[in-house]
Amino acid sequence: MDLYKIEFKQSAERDIRKIAPTLIPNVLRRIGTLASNPFPRQSFKLSGVEVTYRLRVGNYRVIYEVDSEAKTIIVHYVRHRREVYRKL
Repeated sequence: MDLYKIEFKQSAERDIRKIAPTLIPNVLRRIGTLASNPFPRQSFKLSGVEVTYRLRVGNYRVIYEVDSEAKTIIVHYVRHRREVYRKL
């Protein structure tokens, strides 16, 4: 199986900097696993959009988009669960 390339939007990089330093390795590890399987059992497709998914990592949610043709995953947001859906 081909590995997907993971790209971070600038908003996702900013969000990761705001997370507690003890949680960052776990979040990045879970994002890294998307390279081999972009649709794990824990991910859910967001309603209203075609290629955007949500991955739960503790109290944080990773919002990402999958481009199957280009074999790319674009991480849009990594935010706390109470904030992530407000501006989607």
